[in-house]
Amino acid sequence: MTTLTHRTRRAEVGKNFEKKVESDDDTNQERNPDTEDSGDSKDIRLTLMEEVLLLGLKDKEVLLLGLLHSFRAYLLFSSLLFKGYTSFWNDCISSGLRGGILIELAMRGRISLEPLTMRKKRLLDRKVLVKSDSPTGDVLLDETLKHIKATDPTETVQTWIELLTGETWNPFKLQYQLRNVRERIAKNLVEKGILTTEKQNFLLFDMTTHPVTNTTEKQRLVKKLQASVLERWVNDPQRMDRRTLALLVLAHSSDVLENVFSSLTDDKYDMAMNRAKDLVELDPEVEGTKHSATEMIWAVLAAFNKS
Repeated sequence: MTTLTHRTRRAEVGKNFEKKVESDDDTNQERNPDTEDSGDSKDIRLTLMEEVLLLGLKDKEVLLLGLLHSFRAYLLFSSLLFKGYTSFWNDCISSGLRGGILIELAMRGRISLEPLTMRKKRLLDRKVLVKSDSPTGDVLLDETLKHIKATDPTETVQTWIELLTGETWNPFKLQYQLRNVRERIAKNLVEKGILTTEKQNFLLFDMTTHPVTNTTEKQRLVKKLQASVLERWVNDPQRMDRRTLALLVLAHSSDVLENVFSSLTDDKYDMAMNRAKDLVELDPEVEGTKHSATEMIWAVLAAFNKS
């Protein structure tokens, strides 16, 4: 699993924090996790997967899509000519996006963990159950929901992350792998006006890239996460907005949290990273049993901690 690291030398940035955060993220911080989240409403513009992918892109970075793994060495070498390409070649974000799909489905009231029993107390021992199979309107979410519903016997959170990522030795379960996830999410962001599609000559190849065009939306996400561990820090995950908590967990698991805090001054950077580190190092088994806790968030964190 990824680790949170500290910088040794940084240039101080003379910018103050933007204290205004969308009101949707400030209300109902102690909502019942069993009720359906407003993720289906028009108030929430981006899914957790889209937010993680967007945070993974630096300001001058573009996302390369549809590449074969056999070209990785070539791309890593060629990327030296194009700033920002290499940061996206981490294996963490693939599983992080799949974890985001499970959390998003849970927040929308589509799936949940099976009830707690004497034999199955641990989050990673409890199976994922379908609460509602009504479509969400998102292709990736609906495809995953279809897989979960059709699977018998049911599987755990950790197993589903592995299956959706394609990390299985069972050839009969390769059908559950979600393919071209980054590309499909990027296309969703293009449709929402966050990214754009361009063709760029990449030495011997013409590559499809998706540069960030709407920097306002990305800055909103960055400021929201920065504020959650600085000005708006509550030192209690149960009092945090659920989507903000989920995004912090997923950003850490996807190894993109450094991008979120990179614009901070040294003192604030250290404070933010220490608080984020304390948050993700909490015991998921303890936090998941607390009143109003969203079990799926802690189950996903537990799965990443174990892998």
